[in-house]
Formats: sequence, C-alpha cells, structure tokens
Amino acid sequence: MSSPVICFGQQPCGIFPNRFVFSKIKTARRLQSDIGGKIVFFLHDSDHDYRETCASLVNRHTGKTEKINFEFANKIQKLYSPLYCKSIASGWKEKTRRCLPNLVDAKLVEIFDSVDTSNVTEFCVEMYGRMGLLEGIEVVRSSDPELREKAIDVDDYFLDTPFEGEIVRARRREDGYCLFKGGDKFIPVDVPVVEKSMISPARDTRLCWMQSVVNCTHYIAGEGEIQYLNKDDAPEIEFVQREFIERSGDAYAEWKHDW
Repeated sequence: MSSPVICFGQQPCGIFPNRFVFSKIKTARRLQSDIGGKIVFFLHDSDHDYRETCASLVNRHTGKTEKINFEFANKIQKLYSPLYCKSIASGWKEKTRRCLPNLVDAKLVEIFDSVDTSNVTEFCVEMYGRMGLLEGIEVVRSSDPELREKAIDVDDYFLDTPFEGEIVRARRREDGYCLFKGGDKFIPVDVPVVEKSMISPARDTRLCWMQSVVNCTHYIAGEGEIQYLNKDDAPEIEFVQREFIERSGDAYAEWKHDW
C-alpha cells in the first residue's frame, strides 16, 4: 500500500497568507500526525486575479482593518497576467515597509525585509517559507511546464500566451481565446501556437488535472471549495474539510505557530 499523500490547494494570497490557508496547513499537519505520509501544497500560481493577493491586517493602534496588495508593473499584468508572471512595481516594497510596523510584529517586518524579489509568486512563497509555514511541505506549482506536460488533457482551460508585450492568461472558448473585460465584454487574443506547457485548468477541471500529477490520497478543502468540487472526478481521494478558524479571510500574520 502506498504512503499517504495529503494535499491542499491555494493561489498565492499576499505577503501574509489568509488565515484559512493556515487552517488548511494545520489540518494537513494534524492528519499527517495521524496517518503519516507527506504533505503537498498545490500552489495555483497560474491564476491571474490580482484580488487574490490582497492581505487584510488590523492596525494595532487604531483597530481598523487595512488592506495591503502588490502594485504591479503595468495594467495588462495586473488584470490579465498569471500570478507567476506579475512583476512588482518599483517602490512598492519601500512604501509597504513603512506601513508594516503598525500592522504586524517586528519579527515579521524583519522577514519582509529579507525577501528580495520582484516577482509576485516568488515573494509570497519566500514569505510563507521564512514564516515557517512550509517546513516539510512539498510545493507543487501549476505554472511548472514539466507538471503541465505530465498532466492529463482537459477541454476547459486557460492558455498563457503573449499579448501586447506581456504573458496573459487567455480563456479558451468555442470561437477562440479571449480575455474577460467585464460584463459581457471580451478581448479576443490571437494565439499563434498552442502547447501543453502553456495550459492550466479552469475551476471545474482543476481537480482531475491536479490529481493526474499529484496522485493524492487525501485532499484538504476549504468551506466553499468543498461545495463545488466534483468528487466523482477523483473517487480515490478522501476529502477532508479544513478546521474552523476565526476571521478566515484576514491575513495570518504570526511567526510562532500552534500546530
């Protein structure tokens, strides 16, 4: 019998991860202590939604919630590039650094200072790692070309393709590829070539696509996630709902963890 593979998935979600991400990690670690095996973090850094990287933090002096998000190199990157292709605008780190002492412990400010990258996904992953959240966890990225080549074919997907000097995440439709502009408006994208290494799944094909490579035995799902997942796509997986955590949508800004 193969060793358990305990998996949870999430997009990069800001300089500090959401509290529900910490809950997924904690649930995975608890399960690992019971059954053994390894933990895999399926990092969906192919997603393009810039709102995913917004961290909500409570000001320790005023008690008011403040939101911190990256500033991006340009508008096309912000709206349409996958997270692993988004670049951080010049000056963002210095400006954000000035705000942090009012929001988090000095140790976390020190960790923030130590991260030196202009890539959004890399910044998030390095922060989480230096916070001690990823110790002993294998991180598998949906942007990895080798992973994409190994994954099954899906008919509902996005394609990372050049557009006006940037890489964008274009949605496949029956009449071609496009970017969603809002409402019922779309921007058509001319795609000169389609290769498997450019493809990442849409929401409804993500589970079977991921599972074809990760081969997990257990999947830690969020409260909303467990409602829309089609469990019939992977009947071999045992689905486990993450543990409850208060203020789940706020950022987890701790460096001492109660596992």
